[in-house]
Amino acid sequence: MEALLSTAFDNLSSYDGPKVRKGLRQVEGLLAQICLSTDPPRSASSSPTKNGSPTKQTEDNTSSSGKENEAPRKDLAELTRDPAFREFFKLQEGFEWNVASRLISTLDRLLAGGSDGQNDLLILSALDLIQGLLLLHPPSKTLFSREQNMNLLLDLLEPYNCPAIQSATLLTLVTALIDTPRNTRAFEALDGLLTVTSLFKSRSTAREVKLKLVEFLYFYLMPETPTIARAGAGATRDVLQRSPSKLAGAFNGDSQRRGSRFDTDAVGLELSTAEKQELLGRHLSSVEDLVKDLRTSAPFGGVVS
Repeated sequence: MEALLSTAFDNLSSYDGPKVRKGLRQVEGLLAQICLSTDPPRSASSSPTKNGSPTKQTEDNTSSSGKENEAPRKDLAELTRDPAFREFFKLQEGFEWNVASRLISTLDRLLAGGSDGQNDLLILSALDLIQGLLLLHPPSKTLFSREQNMNLLLDLLEPYNCPAIQSATLLTLVTALIDTPRNTRAFEALDGLLTVTSLFKSRSTAREVKLKLVEFLYFYLMPETPTIARAGAGATRDVLQRSPSKLAGAFNGDSQRRGSRFDTDAVGLELSTAEKQELLGRHLSSVEDLVKDLRTSAPFGGVVS
């Protein structure tokens, strides 16, 4: 695994677009090997054959869905028991092999490369991979407590970026903020609320981006929960089960006993909905309506106090 990551990192550090694309695909391939089952799809393995050829039913299923050759995804309980995932998780604990930090550096170089179709596609691919990596290794979220890294996401929300990049950045931002109050405070300190609300109020912002912005504002106004790192250290099982990553089991064992280099303690940093409503209200006049709707509809299944 180290050899594959080393090759991918070499490509990701390049200024050559095709090499960067190759590095992104290598990372994607590694994550696919970890997250997808090696067992063949049930429908393909159980389909009868005649004279060595697929039956008409198999052909019809393949042509209609186009997914017969896709490996099934591992469920989360299976993933945390998987040796390859546990090895990957351990490697992510150190800076040398942490993939998210390398992708952030790549994203920074891509953003400096200007806006064109091919470059935009690379940025989108990097953002998608960062989202997945933050879910697979939640301690890497704390990389976005650093001003430089959080500013990178805010730069990607600027109006000169295409709507697809803005939408993908909002999803990445949610992934980086969820269960990580320290990151949310960094977002606020860097005028992230001003950036988001200005984009929302701008007439030039695409409709699909505005919908993502509304979803983001609902998410932001939710009361905050303790960080996963704190929960793994000594919280009840119920708290761990509420973790959106569902990978709390991966925090037990050796990695917790030796301590992660990315662990942070966010005691006292959590804000309530009322406190965040006050902050957001400095930039947006309709926050009270958002909070009322949040209490009524509970879009994330949580309780708003």
